[in-house]
Amino acid sequence: MFNLEFMRNAYFAGTMIAIVSAVIGTFVVARNMSFMTHTLSEIGFAGASFGIFIGWPPLNGMLLFTAISSILVGQLSGRIESRRESVISAISGLFIGLGILFLSISQKNASYATNILFGSVIGISAQDVQLMAILSALVLVVVLIVYRDLKADSFDSIGAKINGVNSQAISIVFLLLLALSVSVAAQIVGSLLIFILLTLPASSAKYFAHTVFSMIMLGVGFALAGVWLGLYLGYVTNWPVTFFIAFIEALIYGIALLYNSIQNHS
Repeated sequence: MFNLEFMRNAYFAGTMIAIVSAVIGTFVVARNMSFMTHTLSEIGFAGASFGIFIGWPPLNGMLLFTAISSILVGQLSGRIESRRESVISAISGLFIGLGILFLSISQKNASYATNILFGSVIGISAQDVQLMAILSALVLVVVLIVYRDLKADSFDSIGAKINGVNSQAISIVFLLLLALSVSVAAQIVGSLLIFILLTLPASSAKYFAHTVFSMIMLGVGFALAGVWLGLYLGYVTNWPVTFFIAFIEALIYGIALLYNSIQNHS
């Protein structure tokens, strides 16, 4: 299997994506931003379509759209609390429509839309791996720099305000990190199912972990298990990798819920 270049690229890329997704996903779960992740994935679809339309690599289009829109959506959601879901739903629908429009006028065939929505292991080149490595390292370094304030603002917002943490600045930084993570992770699982890796590993880990650090480490382990095993099963069966990753992460989450139920009744 590792004699094939595209499988080596897929495992390198998958490992970076799993680590970044689990780290960012820990704070996504803590900040109750799962729906925002879903919205950014749809915006990423529009960005990738736009990139194809003007002759860019899809990843560049995703980075542009998700970075700009993450701040826009975050600001709208924060200021219009009572209409948050409606505002995000409207933006999601608008960007899905734009994505379909860009694909249509670029005259690309249906395989392009499939690759964007569901990911493509075969389509990951060595250049893509290098770019993903740079972006992943950037995300992790920034998280390391703001880790203390980000942890306080995400898990104890009242205490963070008392201690003088600038919540607005942290929120903007986190939204940009989330946008980068969505764009990077979509290369494997696609924009439609990106929230699988950004929510389920961390959601499962919180039932076993007692500290933020242990939650991150467990989330990384669950994400790596899903990606590595999913890639292997996709290779030997020729079934979609995304299906296996989604199934494995959902199975781990089900086990976590069962464990939590047993703990509560013991």
